Amino acid sequence: MAGGAVKHDYHLVDPSPWPFVGSLGAFVLAIGAVVQMKGLVTDTGSWAYFFLGGGQPWLLLLGFLIVAYTMVGWWGDVIKESRRGDHTPVVDIGLRYGMILFIVSEVMFFVAWFWAFFELALFHEARAGATWTGEAIGVDYSGWAHWPPPGVETFDPFHLPLINTLILLLSGTTVTWAHHALQHGDRKGAKLGLLLTVVLGFLFTCVQAYEYSHAHFGFGGNLYGATFFMATGFHGAHVIIGTIFLLVCLLRLMAGHFTPQKHFGFEAAAWYWHFVDVVWLFLFAFVYVTFAGEVAH
Repeated sequence: MAGGAVKHDYHLVDPSPWPFVGSLGAFVLAIGAVVQMKGLVTDTGSWAYFFLGGGQPWLLLLGFLIVAYTMVGWWGDVIKESRRGDHTPVVDIGLRYGMILFIVSEVMFFVAWFWAFFELALFHEARAGATWTGEAIGVDYSGWAHWPPPGVETFDPFHLPLINTLILLLSGTTVTWAHHALQHGDRKGAKLGLLLTVVLGFLFTCVQAYEYSHAHFGFGGNLYGATFFMATGFHGAHVIIGTIFLLVCLLRLMAGHFTPQKHFGFEAAAWYWHFVDVVWLFLFAFVYVTFAGEVAH
């Protein structure tokens, strides 16, 4: 009848401030990054130099805080919607499609870094011989004659990289264990499996940080360093994000939020973590082992 409630399977969200707040935070974060790296004000005697001078971290930190506040608030609202039954089967399918498309976009993100690394590793000699191209666009290709460039000491792939590979493979088994335990109502096993996964993710980050501190080819000082750190560094950032994702799921599990029938938040985190594992296997196989070069220490 006229004026009656509309019955459908879709959830129409309430008016929310989070899209605007998130956009504001991203804008402040971007400007803060520019200020941190380059600066917008050069007059050291100006009051604005404290916020906009080169190397000043305050705007960057403010952007991080706004983005973090948006994440907590927005995702908290999504959790509340789920717990009050707004996530119908149709909505749940949409969430799954959204997570799948997000992971696909992340795959293409890493394809770009792999492409850059393979371009240099496979065709460096051809690039070095393309002097006419270099002269036309003002680029000196002479440094492309060897891979890795002279003076670069690559990592022994069967030392720290292998340790990190084993850590991530083990974490893939523990997160799968946690997922299956939750599906069968074993909350204790799910908590233990998730806790071990979070610890292993943190351990991977620590090992990578130690590895980076012993790199002998500089951060972007040459072609090898630039491509290596872009590929492995962005993967490391994804490990940190995935670890936080799983930690939130662990806290939610301890608060009794998940059930064997309804736990997509945790399932999405597990999908993301397996994606991170697979990307690392490609990085280990190609960046560390296949195209690492002959000068390993």
